[in-house]
Amino acid sequence: MFPKYDVIVVGAGHAGCEAAVAAANMGSSVMLATMNMQTIAQMSCNPAMGGVAKGQIVREIDALGGYSGIVTDHTAIQFRMLNKSKGPAMWSPRAQSDRMLFARLWRNMLEENERIDFWQEMVTGLVVKDGVCTGVRTGIGLEIEAESVVLTNGTFLNGLIHIGEKQFGGGRAGERAATGITQQLLDLGFESGRMKTGTPPRIDGRSLNWDVMELQPGDEIPSKFSYTDTPEITDQVPCHISYTSPEVHEMLKEGFDRSPMFNGRIRGLGPRYCPSIEDKINRFADRDRHQLFVEPEGRDTCEIYVNGFSSSLPEDVQYKALKLVPGFENMKMFRPGYAIEYDFFPPTQLKANLETKQVKNLFFAGQINGTTGYEEAASQGLMAGINAHLKINEKEPFILKRSEAYIGVLIDDLINKGTKEPYRMFTSRAEYRIILRQDNADLRLTPLAKELGMHHLEKRMERVAFKEEEAKQVQKVFEKFSVTPDQINGFLESKNSAPIKQGVKFLSILLRPKMDIDELRTVLPALDADLEKFDQESVGLAEVTAKYAGYIKKEQEMVDKMNRLESVKLNDDFDFHALTALSAEAREKLTEIKPRTIGQASRISGVSPSDISILLVHVGR
Repeated sequence: MFPKYDVIVVGAGHAGCEAAVAAANMGSSVMLATMNMQTIAQMSCNPAMGGVAKGQIVREIDALGGYSGIVTDHTAIQFRMLNKSKGPAMWSPRAQSDRMLFARLWRNMLEENERIDFWQEMVTGLVVKDGVCTGVRTGIGLEIEAESVVLTNGTFLNGLIHIGEKQFGGGRAGERAATGITQQLLDLGFESGRMKTGTPPRIDGRSLNWDVMELQPGDEIPSKFSYTDTPEITDQVPCHISYTSPEVHEMLKEGFDRSPMFNGRIRGLGPRYCPSIEDKINRFADRDRHQLFVEPEGRDTCEIYVNGFSSSLPEDVQYKALKLVPGFENMKMFRPGYAIEYDFFPPTQLKANLETKQVKNLFFAGQINGTTGYEEAASQGLMAGINAHLKINEKEPFILKRSEAYIGVLIDDLINKGTKEPYRMFTSRAEYRIILRQDNADLRLTPLAKELGMHHLEKRMERVAFKEEEAKQVQKVFEKFSVTPDQINGFLESKNSAPIKQGVKFLSILLRPKMDIDELRTVLPALDADLEKFDQESVGLAEVTAKYAGYIKKEQEMVDKMNRLESVKLNDDFDFHALTALSAEAREKLTEIKPRTIGQASRISGVSPSDISILLVHVGR
């Protein structure tokens, strides 16, 4: 009935979709198995992509040939560059998407790929022979063969939904949970745990009083995610901001005795940095209000997402409390918020290519690894799909270093440190933030993807070369252009910057604090004319490179130092227990993780600098 596939991907969320297209675009035959073809790439939570550090990840996915950025650009209804008041290492793109269009376009792009087949049914188990995964088993008893399998089960593994004192099985509102896989993996020697996440109520936008809320428009000149020729956003849809109050908090507290979070029914740990509203008012009792972002679900729907009001309280308590929020006095609810518990597998059980240590040719990606967020899931799916293809073709794994991508930081953190709560990416997790900016992801990663054999990246490589060359030409303009006191002093004084007494090179002005190239172009028409012929993206890249050259050089020196440790390899069968000079904790952790290099060993919690010195001596360094 079925051919033997190169890669079977189980689950069609953000991780599964990226895994499928990555493997297919590298030449593998792929089956994408999902319980419901109508929910492929569904945005289960908020209708947005990107955000702090997450936006960098979406740009990296795009630079590596993934589709998340392309789909977001085509379906975005608002775009904002966050943290513009800070340095460029912190700038993070974020877009509101049309939820229905987002899922529809993802499905269309998957169906256009002739190497991808689909199967709509629950996968209840794996076929494992002699420690190698050779296929999947479905609910009606079919066995489908494959060279490799990628599990991207999201919140569906033994999913349990909580609303107040009610609880029922489900992987998402209106969809059943997936069963069978967890028990089989436990029987195969895996460890599992439980995690919790949640979502807010959905509201009828026609019942809200928008006039009393703060308007949050998109950027005046919106950017986009993809480095390809995707359309620019027009006619942006605004979001709005409202706030809770002491009255709202008191109403919510009335339901605490029926809250599954506080009465022990929820055992899984939730995301620390995206807590439910009841958790917020319990943990931050001194705060008399919390911000709520009122986000549209799309252009052609009245459904509203109340970002910041995630809750598992009883539906009547949610309803009464929301009615006390300014603008929500006449609110009508489509559905209450809920919490969901699900199985995950501690990611220290994975190799750096996301293949499991216990079973060969089996890969995990997304929330099954303990992460939270579309972007984190999609990036893991992309890497798992690439590595599944490479593994079955007996090629070296594709592993991104921490100095190469936020995706590298994410996976390195997971496999070396594990996680006991839903892992979310932040810029603070990366040591090399000024190198890993959102504006240079294509320069960093597209050449690496091209080397892997992704033939659809030919035009992208031309754009990368063009952007690099243009940025160099812009840099020369900065260095050659000169300014006189009468041209610039008025502007400098308006910025509380010291005036110049004689003509100086423009670059010395640009390197001063609070100087912005766009503003400088408005007061220096001759400079603007010189820069007019260049792409705006290249000008921005040259500006950042010039301003932060010292920081970039310093970070690169740190990278070079770490890479020297990364070059010292450790054999797979290295006996750490035999090295008695190591601390007991180091021997235990190193044996569990089995690091590939000294550099990886240095990032494992419990392994001290003295332990690394001992390892270096032992391997002759």
